[in-house]
Amino acid sequence: MNTKPQILFLSHGGGPMPLLGDVGHKEMIDCLQKISSILRKPSAILVVSAHWEEKIPTITSGANPSLIYDYYGFPEKSYSITYPCQGEPSLAEQTYKRLEHSGISAKLDEQRGFDHGLFIPLKIMYPEADIPCIQLSLVDNLSPAAHVGIGRAIQDLEYENLLIIGSGFSFHNMKAFFSSETSESKTLNESFEAWLLETCTNSSITEEEREQRFIQWEKAPGARYCHPREEHLLPLHVCYGIANSVCTKSFELKILNKKSSMYIWS
Repeated sequence: MNTKPQILFLSHGGGPMPLLGDVGHKEMIDCLQKISSILRKPSAILVVSAHWEEKIPTITSGANPSLIYDYYGFPEKSYSITYPCQGEPSLAEQTYKRLEHSGISAKLDEQRGFDHGLFIPLKIMYPEADIPCIQLSLVDNLSPAAHVGIGRAIQDLEYENLLIIGSGFSFHNMKAFFSSETSESKTLNESFEAWLLETCTNSSITEEEREQRFIQWEKAPGARYCHPREEHLLPLHVCYGIANSVCTKSFELKILNKKSSMYIWS
């Protein structure tokens, strides 16, 4: 029985654009398809999405969640995207109990559906929609240490062949996506990505040092340029809290002409 989860932090791109033929997402699509070919096909998937924040960690527990089209101003067809995967109430219940056992107040939500942080990348990676999924929210205090702690609390989930995905974006400055690139903006983007890559991949960094780098991420070069608000970075903190180790594989790519990255622990 393989109960050690595979863990993936992915950069999920801009809304539904990856599924609308946008050329700025080609590398992202290729990367996600490559990742799905590397990973063992999971029996269930737990997704921590940047697009869901609650006062306390909240877990979807419905058996057949609907989709939430939580993006605006896109073509009509983007609001009829389907991804009819099932929920997994038993995994949701276990996740809830692990959090509570660790002293982290949590709750189950049987009504909430899946947002695009789940169904956009999974439609690329696992288009058959035949793997049951649950979502785990961020906490709206956006505390880096708290999100590492949430990861630690669920690192011992006992579920055979589980995949845990942190669905965010290693670069998430919305204004910058639609502004002309300058040498300064390029340097800020590349400097933060270099720091993030070293943080996740350098095996000479101790885990105490690595955790402090995640917690004090704002000190990294270009940090607040790349993340004016950190909700798209924090799924990575949860992934690290679960793994508590150097990643096993990293991917560097461009999404919407910005340097971005993805990380696997397996």
